[in-house]
Amino acid sequence: MAKPEPTPSKPWWNYPHMWLVVGGPLVVVVAAIVTAVIALSAPDPLIAEDYYKKGLEINKTLTEQDRNMVPALQARNHAVTPVAPQNAASSAAPGAAPGKP
Repeated sequence: MAKPEPTPSKPWWNYPHMWLVVGGPLVVVVAAIVTAVIALSAPDPLIAEDYYKKGLEINKTLTEQDRNMVPALQARNHAVTPVAPQNAASSAAPGAAPGKP
């Protein structure tokens, strides 16, 4: 009885299953390297040394703008406020339903 001859095996890179297993982590490593290069090539700008004073100045200008808008805000808010007629409110008895004597 003759033994079957073993088939020669292929190199590891010729198997598609291997590329499915190695491909995912390989893509992640390449993406991490690209991200590191981008992060290191363009560092974040430093903040100004007097950032707190600049913030206070901005708040002062915003407060002045709010003070200038007070009359407009009051007029706009009171334009839609319902007003009860004076004669109907005074003629009705307390606790009576509106429109009934």
